Amino acid sequence: MANEELLALSAVELRRRIGTKEISPVELLEASLRRIRRINPAVNAVTAMCVERARKEAKAAEAAVRRGEDLPLLHGLPTGIKDLEETKGLLTTYGSPLYRDFVPAWDNVMVARVRAAGAVVVGKTNVPEFGAGANSRNPVWGATGNPFNPMLNPGGSSGGSAVALATDMLPVCTGSDTGGSLRIPAALCGVVGFRPSPGMVAVERRGMGWTPISVLGPMGRTVADTCLLYATQIGQHDTDPLSFPVEGAAFAEPWPVDLGSLRVAWTEDFGGTPVEKGIRATMRAKIKAMKHLFRRVDRVTMDFGEADRCFDVIRAVNFVARYREAYEKNKALLGPNIRANYEIGAKMTLADFAWAHGEQTRIFRMFQELYKDYDLVLGPTIGVTPFPWKQLYVEELEGKKLRNYYHWLAPTYWITLTSNPAVSLPCGTDHKKMPFGLQVIGRFRGDGEVLGAAHAMEQAFNGIPELRRPLPNLKKLEKSVPALKSIVTHPPKRNAKPTRGPAPAAL
Repeated sequence: MANEELLALSAVELRRRIGTKEISPVELLEASLRRIRRINPAVNAVTAMCVERARKEAKAAEAAVRRGEDLPLLHGLPTGIKDLEETKGLLTTYGSPLYRDFVPAWDNVMVARVRAAGAVVVGKTNVPEFGAGANSRNPVWGATGNPFNPMLNPGGSSGGSAVALATDMLPVCTGSDTGGSLRIPAALCGVVGFRPSPGMVAVERRGMGWTPISVLGPMGRTVADTCLLYATQIGQHDTDPLSFPVEGAAFAEPWPVDLGSLRVAWTEDFGGTPVEKGIRATMRAKIKAMKHLFRRVDRVTMDFGEADRCFDVIRAVNFVARYREAYEKNKALLGPNIRANYEIGAKMTLADFAWAHGEQTRIFRMFQELYKDYDLVLGPTIGVTPFPWKQLYVEELEGKKLRNYYHWLAPTYWITLTSNPAVSLPCGTDHKKMPFGLQVIGRFRGDGEVLGAAHAMEQAFNGIPELRRPLPNLKKLEKSVPALKSIVTHPPKRNAKPTRGPAPAAL
């Protein structure tokens, strides 16, 4: 099989063929490395790499297949790790000049579990500084470009992972989500991103362990690929007080769901998030094209109250806890997003935090009421089409100035406040012919059900041209090498040695 055909296969199919000896892990890794060399200069998605170690691991994976050993779920699959996750022996910068030379001497819990599942770690994927924001650019590695137009934003903070998947550079990539960091880049790049229920995947690096705002989770080119990775990430761990015992194997494949039995609620803006006119029109057109798939489809209204202010407080408290020492020592070493979050939080009081906790509880209970009448809630993942990566964020929408640098992310961070599991599912293109992500939100703790529904929708969408997943033009990308590294001011030292120094609890 030609390399191009091989790399286009899903992770599930690649893993099947490794198990049946139809393809070799070594062959697959070399194909991925060739694709990275050809495509990555145009999009800057993959950052620090460990090629020689990956080659040794691929050879070991091939030998295990030949010996007839029992093979784990990700056996032999080339994998990218988001550059917020400590990865043993591999430069882990968090996109910050403060950590441009940081090489952990350990794998964090999630990375260790992915490795134990047979993944061959190839390298890290790009992020905004400390994961703050939805534009994957930082002063260490530069900017990541959208695979459909490298001069546009791919979203973030899991932007590098989304782009690596969309361009078939890597079949498996990890991500994380606070205000939408798995869902937004998935939407803007035409892949799948899943925000799990808090506690399903243990988060070792979350500084405020009892706060469920930040989660780790999977991405994939298909829902089935996403499930394959998710099954390896799941599990309780003593470092995360929110984690609980759950059997990951139960999620390795999408659960069967009959779309014709589902009652679906939908909205353009969840009752008040910023959404541009073109995305509103796109959402209406998508619902019209898919409504025949379901038992019932109703447009609904909902009251998220002061969700924006609530998220401001909850997010800012986390930033105060993480970055106070660094801010007071030398705030110039922190990027504008980090400083803005810290300064918002530093002005807040205990009364603000108590109010936000109460408001989030009210929002949670309001949202669960919808599931008495409906099985799913659908809406846009993000309210704007991709904009130039040189623009840090959206300041104004439809003539109205937005509240702060992340207000344009409200369609995802409002759902973060509910704690409900949510999938961003590729759903054709928007009014600008860029990928459109449909946010599919399940009931509380309904991870298996919402992934199953998303899988069934994906299969149905494949037969509907206006809903089918779009694919980037890779030949065009090869010829396009924009200056995506132009904002690099603190390049990493490639020969840094492993250390056990302190690491921030980045998002």
